[in-house]
Amino acid sequence: MKYTISLTQNCNLACSYCYIDKKPDVMSLDIALEIVEQIFAFTPAGEVVDIGFFGGEPLLHFSLLKEIVTRVRSHPRCHAHPIVFSITTNGTIFNKEIAEFLGENEVVLCISCDGPAAVHDSCRRFADGRGSFAAVEKNILLARKILPRVWVNAVYQPQTLLLLPGVVEYLFSLDVERIYLNPDYSAPWTECDSQALAPVYAAIGEQYIEKISTGRAQYVSLIDSKLAAIIKDGYALHERCRMGQKEFAFSASGHIYPCERLIGAGADNQHCIGHISSGMTKIRSCSKIDISKNSNSACAACALAQYCVNWCGCSNFFSTGRYDFAGPFLCASEKAAICTALHVFQTLESLFGKEVFEKIISVADPNPLDKAAELY
Repeated sequence: MKYTISLTQNCNLACSYCYIDKKPDVMSLDIALEIVEQIFAFTPAGEVVDIGFFGGEPLLHFSLLKEIVTRVRSHPRCHAHPIVFSITTNGTIFNKEIAEFLGENEVVLCISCDGPAAVHDSCRRFADGRGSFAAVEKNILLARKILPRVWVNAVYQPQTLLLLPGVVEYLFSLDVERIYLNPDYSAPWTECDSQALAPVYAAIGEQYIEKISTGRAQYVSLIDSKLAAIIKDGYALHERCRMGQKEFAFSASGHIYPCERLIGAGADNQHCIGHISSGMTKIRSCSKIDISKNSNSACAACALAQYCVNWCGCSNFFSTGRYDFAGPFLCASEKAAICTALHVFQTLESLFGKEVFEKIISVADPNPLDKAAELY
């Protein structure tokens, strides 16, 4: 069971591709504690409770985050569930105190960084127009010194697509545990962009092979998620989108949404499925459609369907306006990623044998947080 808590919809950055409806609201402690109670009441015994902190920028309210983590850890039913914490932050607010708290409480840190300065600052700027790269890089390096697990999330757009291999090379140099590469699905992708995906992804595949060959394996979502799907002959049901069923997000006001990427402006927002005051058992279904499948007829006939994330409801919505219908860019991106991963698989197997995949899997051990396009 995955739960995302948006402590605020306010942020100190004004990123050009941000999809969050910016508001100054801050979650009250009363709402936060009610969410904690409902999480434990709603999650079946023995299931993982996966809690992610989100925003806006969640570290604007670090004291509230600390209180929620403490209340979860001390909850009477905490022992009945494996607990996983994470936080997704823009990386501009960070210090030793924050790092030590996250480390002591096993909160996985994911920092958004789109690449080197020229790429990152083209989209991720402060409200006054200043680029945020210098602060973000400094804080990633600080986090790496203190925390055992630091992840980085990079978003790419049409204007930065061709720069993506350089972005990966830069993120490799930071020596973070995991690198998540996610396209801005709401961007105006063209047919020309779609045709450029295969060579760009192939270049990243060669970088990945070189990393493995030199014994310095690092997780890259674009490659590793597809390698895992190839090894398992497709995504398992529990890995597919189950928003509004096994995944919920809470806004600062306590409204409930099926995914953190769909948090909007309260009860009138088309994605809102309830409010915490009504309890989790009374939420309405976000969709009568089974979004573990896809209504695009081309998907049903595709030989690569079992390796594809055409079931990602929020990515589909940002592309086509429907949870259950994959658009042409997602199709092109998935085909390019699958073909790249297949080449990587065959190359590594020929060079090192099947044993190499045991090493890769040990680096990218299965984790409830790991879902394609999640850390947008």
